[in-house]
Amino acid sequence: MKISNALIALVLIVNVALVGFIYWNNVASKSTEIPNMVGTWKGENVTVSEQKGYKIWGEKMVQITEQKDRRFRGTFTYPDGTKNFMGVVYPDNKSFTWVSTNSRGFNHGRILSDGQIAACYVESWEQATVGCATLNRQE
Repeated sequence: MKISNALIALVLIVNVALVGFIYWNNVASKSTEIPNMVGTWKGENVTVSEQKGYKIWGEKMVQITEQKDRRFRGTFTYPDGTKNFMGVVYPDNKSFTWVSTNSRGFNHGRILSDGQIAACYVESWEQATVGCATLNRQE
């Protein structure tokens, strides 16, 4: 009887250790990796504003051309033109923000997967506008 209790305890300890090891390798260690944002991202941009109402802008293209640790830079193209921007990935490795020197607002985003992000623009005051685009990484 004592041997079978010891064997059950040993099997339980090994299983707990195995589950912990699998978790550490698949979840905990990956949460510290800064995601690679470099690439071309495309998707439909939808907004609402006082001046233009509800609007679908069509395709928005974001090109993140360089990244150094959490910081990145690139350009985005939409029907009104192209702008340069710079951004940062937050320590949660899921959220990011980017700004452009010739814009009054900010883009707040979320990494949905390796191949998909959501970027939402927020601008206040006289030209208050909000909008989001779900962007897919292009191959």
